[in-house]
Amino acid sequence: MFAEKIRQLRVDKQLLQRQVSAILEMDNALYCKIERGDRIAKREQVIKLAELFDADQEELLKLWLADKVYEIVSEVDNANEVLNIVAESIVEYQKAK
Repeated sequence: MFAEKIRQLRVDKQLLQRQVSAILEMDNALYCKIERGDRIAKREQVIKLAELFDADQEELLKLWLADKVYEIVSEVDNANEVLNIVAESIVEYQKAK
C-alpha cells in the first residue's frame, strides 16, 4: 500500500525516481526497491517523502506501518487471529506504556 502511494505521489509531482532518491540522499536502486515494495523505508524517509510530496504525513506513516505489520504476520498461518487479538487488546497495550 505504501509503495503504491509514494509512486502515485511521485508521478503526480512529475518527479523521476532518481530525483527523489537524490533528495533522500540514498542510492537510486534502493529507492526503486522501496517504491516497488521490495524493501521497507525507514521512518525518517517516510517523513521526508511526506514533506517532498506535500502529502499527509500521518497517512503515509499509517500505510508504512501497515506494510511493516503485514510483513511480520504474513508468514503466520493464523495471522487474522493474531491481528484480532491485538485489535481487541490495543487499549490494554497502550495502558501498559
